[in-house]
Amino acid sequence: MALRILATTSQPSLVSLPWHVPLDEWDDRVTVSLPRGLSRHIVRFVRLSRDVYAVKETREAIAWREYRLLRDLRRIHAPAVEPVGVVTGRKARGGDELEACLVTKQLSASMPYRELLSRGVRPDTMPRLVDALVVLITKLHLAGFFWGDCSFSNTLFRRSAGDFAAYLVDAETGELHPELSDGQRMYDLDTTRGNLFGELLDLQAGGFLGDELDPHDVVDGVLERYATLWRELTSPEDFATDEMWRIEQRIARLNDLGFDVDELDIVTDWDGASVRIQPRVVDAGHHQRVLQGLTGLDVEENQARRLLNDLNAFTATLGLQQEDPAQVAHRWLTEIFEPIAAMAPPGRRTPLEAAEAFHEILEHRWYLSERAGHEVDLFETARDYFAHQPTASETATVAAVEALPDSAAPEPSPTRTSAPGTGAPGTSATVPS
Repeated sequence: MALRILATTSQPSLVSLPWHVPLDEWDDRVTVSLPRGLSRHIVRFVRLSRDVYAVKETREAIAWREYRLLRDLRRIHAPAVEPVGVVTGRKARGGDELEACLVTKQLSASMPYRELLSRGVRPDTMPRLVDALVVLITKLHLAGFFWGDCSFSNTLFRRSAGDFAAYLVDAETGELHPELSDGQRMYDLDTTRGNLFGELLDLQAGGFLGDELDPHDVVDGVLERYATLWRELTSPEDFATDEMWRIEQRIARLNDLGFDVDELDIVTDWDGASVRIQPRVVDAGHHQRVLQGLTGLDVEENQARRLLNDLNAFTATLGLQQEDPAQVAHRWLTEIFEPIAAMAPPGRRTPLEAAEAFHEILEHRWYLSERAGHEVDLFETARDYFAHQPTASETATVAAVEALPDSAAPEPSPTRTSAPGTGAPGTSATVPS
């Protein structure tokens, strides 16, 4: 059989890769070194032009099935890695057949959980990872996707305004349905619970997880958080007909959680005295869509929420509430966000990195203002922030500090409640001079 490459992208360099060589024999002339999660398959990373791709060796039927599933997930905008192609018909120089390969695009600015936790776990890190995973499972279940093997190992994490955003990276055992039954969801959660418990025990055995974190409590927390979020997103709510404002209140709560309601089922009783509402079609990414519609910025949900808060503060400070939102957003983008992003070093100017840096600058501004006793200018804050970022030569020192146990590491900054002089924590409310 001749070598065959079916790809979604016109990347001619795919053909030049040494497909006649087993994947575990690819060396650094071909591959790039990136943090890798645990996998039952051999995985290598390659750089073609400006992009990095993950190549996984697996059986042909599995490669095709996972490729199609990932394509379907991308089509419905589920948080998953992007499939690029399937390579079949591989043969070694001696004529021996080699396994097929699934090629996916590496998720930029993402890391596997073991890399995130390899320098020790601070008390607030694990809950944030768990929350990100719960949101991911909920989004997939809402889309009708049964994962079948949810775990930290099959997930990639991105920083998102101080929290994490999670993405599915392995769909090998998944199934896409029009809708999941309660039994399918509970089975998926039960599998998740067992997988996470095993991974947490492994982290403890490796010395990456302290005794203050009980694996039983962590996995039980996953189920509790999932049940709470699922109930808020899907459960019916009853109220009297003179309380119709509660419909908008329910939608506002879902928006705050980062979800849009595309369909709402509203039913009155026989005499019209009471109303039952139930969200029917709920889509994740509310703040992402709002921000992208106003500014064109494509960032993570929590980052979008933070940037929208700053945009709202900018609008209120200048008294622009009656102006066209698109025009105000363009002014904020060109007068605030883009000038701040331009101050960043080249490696932090992508939309995701710029959004994360902007969030950190807002945090930094609060601490500077608290120390100074007055509101510190946002651009002055940005200059101070970037001036104190570690250089490449300091990375080893930073890593060494992070590797220290919590008792020896520097104390984390105290949690803020509101920024001096703003009334809105972490917002800029700045008018450039």
